[in-house]
Amino acid sequence: MHANDGRVVSNFIIQCLEGKPITIYGSGDQTRSFQYVSDLVDGLTTLMGSDFTQPINIGNPNEQSILSFASMIREMVGKEEGESSSEIIHMDPVEDDPQRRRPDITRAKKELNWEPKVHVNKGVQKTIDYFRKELTRNKHSDRNIGDATEYRI
Repeated sequence: MHANDGRVVSNFIIQCLEGKPITIYGSGDQTRSFQYVSDLVDGLTTLMGSDFTQPINIGNPNEQSILSFASMIREMVGKEEGESSSEIIHMDPVEDDPQRRRPDITRAKKELNWEPKVHVNKGVQKTIDYFRKELTRNKHSDRNIGDATEYRI
């Protein structure tokens, strides 16, 4: 992940590590399901090794609200750095933002005997550790910041 790729995970973590407000678009009641990359790779590898040819969801069905996710990240960053100074602020909602995202992995479980293994807390902690390291690099050119020009959740 790039630090400024405009995704909710990287946005929230970077904002919190830098002591900036965590920005939520809309009420924060909209839900998302987060999956660590190793689970995605495992699911895709399992699918490629199978004879299954129909559409299938390779995701994590455990959904949580954006507001609870922001609070979780703030708490996790705060555990290592003391109380996090990042307040959670609400911005105008994004037009056409889905209110619920939760993949149905019933078919993946049945046809591939696959489901995600990495708990969201463990995946988020690994991601926090990664971004903490990226932010402490001395040279700007050494940082994995990408070139995204827009921040969106």
